[in-house]
Amino acid sequence: ALGAAIAFSTSGILLKPLLDAGWSPAAAVAVRVALGGLVLAPAALIALRGSLRPVLQSWRLVLGYGLIAVAGTQVLYFAAIQRLPIAVALLVQYSAPVMIAVLGWATRRVPVRPVVVGGVVLSTAGLVLVIGADGLDGVGGLDTAGIALALAAAVCLAGYYLLSALPTPGLPPLALVSSGLVVGAIATVGIGLTGVLPLTVSTDPVELGGATLSWWEPMLVVALVATAAAYSLSIAGSRLLGSRIASFAGLTEVVSAVILAWLLLGEQPDARQLVGGACIIAGVVLVRLERTTATAAENRQAGTTRAGLSSPSRSRRVPGP
Repeated sequence: ALGAAIAFSTSGILLKPLLDAGWSPAAAVAVRVALGGLVLAPAALIALRGSLRPVLQSWRLVLGYGLIAVAGTQVLYFAAIQRLPIAVALLVQYSAPVMIAVLGWATRRVPVRPVVVGGVVLSTAGLVLVIGADGLDGVGGLDTAGIALALAAAVCLAGYYLLSALPTPGLPPLALVSSGLVVGAIATVGIGLTGVLPLTVSTDPVELGGATLSWWEPMLVVALVATAAAYSLSIAGSRLLGSRIASFAGLTEVVSAVILAWLLLGEQPDARQLVGGACIIAGVVLVRLERTTATAAENRQAGTTRAGLSSPSRSRRVPGP
């Protein structure tokens, strides 16, 4: 999950020169996810043993992953930042972990433990510190449609973590990621063709880190690292850790972006951002500790139940007089 967050964090730095050169966000996203899906296709076919039947049998999950986890999250976020400051849109979008925690409480009727509340508070406070609250000035004048789009992006991001954590018997994770990325690319192009977001590209050279590059060089790195590798690592992390832990670990994407900007662009983080990063990590640790404690308690309870059922004093009938 941390590796996925770091990989995802490289996309902004690499895509920014393309956007400055005339690429529209929808076009950049469409090419990014299409290339990522195609890069993973050979490995996905090997995992599928050349048969597309598992993909077709799980078409609902593939469609949901492509529309919600890939296209929905990115397109809605880019639509939101057209109406809102980026800091505000990003902060609203990363309320997804809180949505997952609330959803878990609402569906399972399990009381929210204080340690989870502490993790939510710490992670949210850390995210505010890392991003900066400058964009929050004058919240009363923010665009209502922009807030709605950012909230919709947060819902899609929560759906991404939940879908990534679902078991898929017979469907290898790489096949889900590859097919979902292709579906996401088709959906993004479709949305662009409706005119909601423009689809414009440019073949002009781009400047990155003082070097002049062809347009396809940063796009290729984004497709390989920030898309193919990032989505694959993310879905693997969600299945190992669960949707709640993976969503909180995803918050480190912001911290990673700050560090990469410092190393590659010379933008040194200040003390506030460093404190924010520590708060995010502390929040992840708290949620992880809660999950570990709950799992251990369940294991102890299950062990006690099994021991009781197999106890001779309970299983042996007492003979009558």
